[in-house]
Amino acid sequence: MLNTAIREPVVQHMVRLRAARGVLQPVSGVRPLPSCSSCCLQDVCLPRGLSSASLSEFDELTTVKRRIARGASLYHGGDAFEALYAVRSGAFKTVGVSSNGEEKITGFYLSGEVMGLDAINNARHNYSATALEDSEVCVIPFADLTELTQRIPELQQQLFRLLSRDIARDHGLMLLLGSMTAEQRLAAFLLGLSRRYKRLGYAADRFLLRMTREDIGNYLGLTLETVSRLMSRFQRDGLITARQREIEFKDAARLMEIVGQW
Repeated sequence: MLNTAIREPVVQHMVRLRAARGVLQPVSGVRPLPSCSSCCLQDVCLPRGLSSASLSEFDELTTVKRRIARGASLYHGGDAFEALYAVRSGAFKTVGVSSNGEEKITGFYLSGEVMGLDAINNARHNYSATALEDSEVCVIPFADLTELTQRIPELQQQLFRLLSRDIARDHGLMLLLGSMTAEQRLAAFLLGLSRRYKRLGYAADRFLLRMTREDIGNYLGLTLETVSRLMSRFQRDGLITARQREIEFKDAARLMEIVGQW
């Protein structure tokens, strides 16, 4: 059973945030709560591979859901770290602030992905998480998760895989910004999104950009004008078709050739 001493502060924290941040919440006591065992994302999310008995135990950790309105923050940089957040629907971006006060997007998170892993080290969130569209997350209190991983080795292994993926994503961003041309950066970004959508069970060659082109430019270290110009070039060269935010791959092989060995 979920530790009451942990659960109550999380719920109280949610209520305070509702007034301060315009968050649409809570999702409890109003309708039956969806569980991990009935969620279509369980095979790509944190409880992936758990037995029915273990999944039932994990369900106890995720009874609290939060709805976040588009443009609202799930948490801010500097907030105390209490829980991880699994994206149930929608999408988020994480944003940091440089020493000169400029905002820098550090990542994008889609359904089935887990946010907040970077805060485990110092018990405070390093970045703010903002909803790119109306979204919903499952709140996973970290103290209870840690306790449960000691009883369920498979859950511990999955948590390690998520941590490894987060580290790999950071290294990938460093590579993007440090050694690639603008054309390679955008091609690699689109291919990376394609792989993530495929992992979630969606079409790999046709997907929606949840983020704006300006957000993409901020993440890749490019201007909005450069992103738009390259999108137009990729389309003109027959590599993609872009209709507003819908991207369809026409020649993924040539995109991979542009990226090279990344």
